[in-house]
Amino acid sequence: MNNIDHFFNKDPVAFANSYLSYLNDVLRKIDTDDIGRFARTLLDTRERGATIFFIGNGGSAATASHFANDIAVGTNSYEKPFRVISLTDNQAIITAISNDFGYQDIFVRQLQILGKPEDVLVGISASGNSPNLILAFEYAKSNGIKTVAITAFDGGKLKLMADEGIHVPTAHMEYGPAEDAHMVLDHLIGAYLMRWVKTE
Repeated sequence: MNNIDHFFNKDPVAFANSYLSYLNDVLRKIDTDDIGRFARTLLDTRERGATIFFIGNGGSAATASHFANDIAVGTNSYEKPFRVISLTDNQAIITAISNDFGYQDIFVRQLQILGKPEDVLVGISASGNSPNLILAFEYAKSNGIKTVAITAFDGGKLKLMADEGIHVPTAHMEYGPAEDAHMVLDHLIGAYLMRWVKTE
């Protein structure tokens, strides 16, 4: 039984209080040194003019798109931009690859076309065990692309494979708090980078 099952209450107010309290506990356990390392990686990638790719499935695909928006456009840095692409966003490409080769290839085949050594690949996954993310990480690691895993639960294979990462410590199958925390990371990092650019 995960924590949400444990504190579930048919009173929505009581449930809301418990959920928010638990989410606050989860957020407090995230290692802020890891957040700082990721922010510096993004800044370094911008300095080199390299590209940052985001990938994820389901809710994490939406978070990947949101990250790409907030970093590429939200920072308002156009003379020296953050070159950020979410590989979750082109439905024609994703469905073509899925249909012709299989869903496990939707990210790795895009990376084979767009990725270059010294780029950065950011995988967002609560479980850390999605086969399409693992394939993309394997390709990245053998082709000079730095890997960053943003995970939850126990971190899965991605946490072990990644060059660096941010782990959200939730119980198994707690997708809500995991994805909530991943979006907090998006807005935290986006807010930091936007202000960094302003003070250059």
